[in-house]
Amino acid sequence: MRNNIKYIAGLLTMLLLFNPRPVWAAGPPAPSIFSNPLAVTFIILMLVLLIVIGILANIVIGAADVKLKRRLALKTDKAAVLLVMMLLSSTFLLAQGTGTDTVTSGTKSIAGMESSTFYIMVTVLFLELLVIIALLINIKFLLKQEKAKLAAPVTEEEKVIAEKEKANHLSWWDRFNKLRPVSQEAELDLGHDYDGIRELNNRLPPWWLYGFYLCIIFAVIYLWRFHVSHTGPSSKEEFETSIARADQRVKEYLKKKGDAVDENTVKLLTAAEDIAAGKAIFTDPSKCPACHGADGGGNAVGPNLTDDYWIYGGNIKNIFKTIKYGTNKGMRSWKDDLSAKQMAQVSSYVKSLIGTKPANPKDPQGELYKEEVAAPVADTAAKKPSM
Repeated sequence: MRNNIKYIAGLLTMLLLFNPRPVWAAGPPAPSIFSNPLAVTFIILMLVLLIVIGILANIVIGAADVKLKRRLALKTDKAAVLLVMMLLSSTFLLAQGTGTDTVTSGTKSIAGMESSTFYIMVTVLFLELLVIIALLINIKFLLKQEKAKLAAPVTEEEKVIAEKEKANHLSWWDRFNKLRPVSQEAELDLGHDYDGIRELNNRLPPWWLYGFYLCIIFAVIYLWRFHVSHTGPSSKEEFETSIARADQRVKEYLKKKGDAVDENTVKLLTAAEDIAAGKAIFTDPSKCPACHGADGGGNAVGPNLTDDYWIYGGNIKNIFKTIKYGTNKGMRSWKDDLSAKQMAQVSSYVKSLIGTKPANPKDPQGELYKEEVAAPVADTAAKKPSM
């Protein structure tokens, strides 16, 4: 049916594109088929009704049984071909009627068309309407049959058969697990009843059994690898290895960042920009001046940083450590507020305050600390005896 509809649509397209026209020896060309509004209207109606017929025919054939489908398809094909032939003949007559400049006195015309053409086109439209009505009646008849089937009483035998089919029907999951239908529970009953709960002899699902077997194999391999042959690292060794790798990544990151200094590797910075950066941090009112004063002379809380007496050591490493971790006597930790490089700059600036003269210096606290000066290397060349 669908192929016939495509064939009909192709014929109509060819008809509209290549409309037959009479040949004139002289004079203007014949007027187009679309020059007559009534003819155009009739052609459009024919096409629309033909499409409706095709849709309804497909519905009827789809709802009918196999034998009826064949008969309906054959009848529909014949009716479609007949309608197309009549449509072609009517349009051909329309072309002939509108293609003459002069109409003989004996020829009658209706709305600019020959009467025969007009009547043929009207007949085609009427036949199409009849076919549509017939298809609608068939659809109504098929719907009535379906309703009758649904409303018909079901016999006991049919109910039993339906219940058995339903009980024996298993989903794909049940079939995969090799489960038995509910109708076979009596064969699986082991006779053990616990408060209404019956024990059935159902086998375990294959996925559970295979998973259990895999767990046993994995446990044997794991026991041999980590506790017998010791070819694999223990959990403690894995932890220590991961910590070492993490420390190494941190060191590499800090090295790339230029901030890889701590209390063990810090060195005294003497560059002017480092001392200036340390001074800017130290003199910030929210940081060191609150306890040590802006000039480092100390106050009631913090000690004097300009003399040679130190409570926690006076070398650069001790000062860095004190700034980083703080003390238990009021000095807070700055490791979360300052970077390692900033703490090294502040430590170097504090070292530069030694020997300065603050306005109100606090009395010395702690122990005297003197910076160790490296001994000069002896000139061995001068002591070498001359020859």
